[in-house]
Amino acid sequence: MQKMQSRQQQWMPFLFLTPAVILFSVYVIFPIIQSIWLSFFEWDGLGEKTFVGFSNYFELFTDDQFWTALVNNIYWLIFFMLAPPIGLLLALFLNQKVMGIRFVKAMFFFPFVISQVVVGLVFSWFYDPSFGLFNKVLGLFGAEPIAVLSDENWVTFGIIVAGLWPQIAYCMILYLTGLNNLSPDQIEAARLDGAHGWKMLRHVILPQLKPATFIAIVVTVIGALRSFDLVATMTSGGPFGSSSVLAYFMYEQSIFNYRAGYGAAIATILFLIMDVYIAYFLWRMLKSEKA
Repeated sequence: MQKMQSRQQQWMPFLFLTPAVILFSVYVIFPIIQSIWLSFFEWDGLGEKTFVGFSNYFELFTDDQFWTALVNNIYWLIFFMLAPPIGLLLALFLNQKVMGIRFVKAMFFFPFVISQVVVGLVFSWFYDPSFGLFNKVLGLFGAEPIAVLSDENWVTFGIIVAGLWPQIAYCMILYLTGLNNLSPDQIEAARLDGAHGWKMLRHVILPQLKPATFIAIVVTVIGALRSFDLVATMTSGGPFGSSSVLAYFMYEQSIFNYRAGYGAAIATILFLIMDVYIAYFLWRMLKSEKA
């Protein structure tokens, strides 16, 4: 009887995991494999597929638009890394018990709950050279209006700023949750030892916020690499493809140019970049924890 119960206990976790594994395999693993396999074909999405081997990848690496989109994604990655530290600073500021702080928290939380399309529209109006607030502020300092979304040199950075607005709010929420779960015993012990200010933050608070930091960085990296909504809403990749990113370039090739195989090749490259970046971060984090 005891043996039967022990066997049941051993199989129970697998029994509960099976539905999740099936759903994950059907809706995540299988589409990834299918997309990678499709990248070896030339297909318009309707007719017969033609096997072309690595031709899509060879063409991809000689495509100037691909390199423009890749460089723009690198810009997104670099500047999106500002979201976790700014989110942490805001969380530390808002983690106070003063009158009206809930209202202030709600105002900072607001960007996260609105649609990316709405964010794109708001910032399109914000940057408008005729009536936008951005150029109104520049005018106060005597500067000429700048058509941010029409300038090839500035358009990508203008969209990144729009993306940072809700991303900072998300990181702030993660850190606020982490701050609410800090160990009061460790903080009290640190205070008795004379730790205050920067020493308290560095040696007591930040180590306890590592799980929140991990989630914030991973989500921020994924958000930067899969940036699509704001580009589609604000510029549609323009002017002249200067603001395109890999996700939008993939969509453009697959939907508008009827090159599903080429789009799948772009998706595969984006998937590999994302995997390598997150795997490296996981390795660094595990290494630091062991140390």
